[in-house]
Amino acid sequence: MASLKSQDILALSFMTFALFVGAGNIIFPPIIGLQAGPSVWVAALGFLVTAVGLPVMTIVALARVGGPMDALSGPIGRTAGGILAAACYLLVGPLFATPRTATASFEAGVAPLVGDTPLVLFIYTLLYFMVVLAVSLYPGRLLDTVGRFLAPLKILALTVLGVAAFLLPQGTVGDATPAYQAAPFAQGFINGYLTMDTLAALVFGIVIVNAIRSKGVDSLRLITRYAIIAGLFAGVGLALVYISLFRLGASSHEIAVGATNGAAVLHAYVQTVFGDVGSAFFAVLMFLACLVTAVGLTCACAEYFSKVLPISYRHLVFLLTGFGLLVSNLGLTKLIQLSEPVLGAIYPPCIVMVALSFCWKFWHAPGRAIAPAMAVALLFGGLHALHGAGLGAWLPGWLLTLPLAEQGLDWLLPVVLVLVIASVVDAILGRRQVAADGQPQA
Repeated sequence: MASLKSQDILALSFMTFALFVGAGNIIFPPIIGLQAGPSVWVAALGFLVTAVGLPVMTIVALARVGGPMDALSGPIGRTAGGILAAACYLLVGPLFATPRTATASFEAGVAPLVGDTPLVLFIYTLLYFMVVLAVSLYPGRLLDTVGRFLAPLKILALTVLGVAAFLLPQGTVGDATPAYQAAPFAQGFINGYLTMDTLAALVFGIVIVNAIRSKGVDSLRLITRYAIIAGLFAGVGLALVYISLFRLGASSHEIAVGATNGAAVLHAYVQTVFGDVGSAFFAVLMFLACLVTAVGLTCACAEYFSKVLPISYRHLVFLLTGFGLLVSNLGLTKLIQLSEPVLGAIYPPCIVMVALSFCWKFWHAPGRAIAPAMAVALLFGGLHALHGAGLGAWLPGWLLTLPLAEQGLDWLLPVVLVLVIASVVDAILGRRQVAADGQPQA
């Protein structure tokens, strides 16, 4: 029975970590550290829950069912599961996450050196997506190209930046903004959504499993073990990166006055500490960090849609990179503004699906409990997203009085209540339902 060698497991772990560390992972922690002030570590704890804990839990959940997202969404039915999967793949693929990798690497690393104009942005994103296209056309080589070459370079660059953040702080901690003064943990928790890491984990699960299988491993038990090892390695790596970037942001109060996003904070710090050479180094860091994530997302999306649409993998890679090129030219600020309400709606049902996947054995028919819980999570997440998008005037006022509404967690208690009721109904109806492939039915 084939198994991975130690160096293959290490390369897989590096690849998994590198796939996750993209634009959002680098640009959001510094601005949170800057704005949270003395409450930075409370906010960091909330951020780590949604930006590290949930993605790792998702990788483990996917490994337990063999990798594909449709196996994880089995209890809610094929149609609903397919819609959810398509939405996740589109969001972390061509609609938001993949274009954001290009714009973030441009605005944080390249624009300060060559200027921020539409023409320069187009030229950069054109070259960027040409590289993404070239690497994504050969998914079977991901473990070698990403795990053995690009990922180590990316980790080395992040290590240098992280060590500098602790050894070379550039000032004292400033005052917290009103939002972080009122609820630092909740603010960190919600901002963890913006990394899209949980959605990315749902997408990357099959990429990680396919990378393992590309080395001849067929045993589900071994695939699960290797995926869990890689997921835990990536989680530890992400936590270390975030902690160093929180520290960097918190100590940059004096040099990043007026900064409105993490890219500005990072550039101010790097320019102050390392000068022009540092700015060039940071541009390379952002390019590597974002490129690896873009390749992983493109491969995953093309892999998925090639199975549900009559379009080949190679043609989809061309379509996805071309569409990503167009969307990326909207600019980073516009992309973040567009993504915030959408992520606020889609995250709650995905969190519920992943969390409850560990509890399937407690129900006779898991779909009876999981489907209504996810529906309620989607409903309340969508309503909160509408309020966040400035459409609150159209919503009933009682929504704003729900417990945890101010923290963006107003969906939590309704989900728990519906889950309890649905579990009672399931117990009354009884009779365990299992499909022919061993997965629970809706």
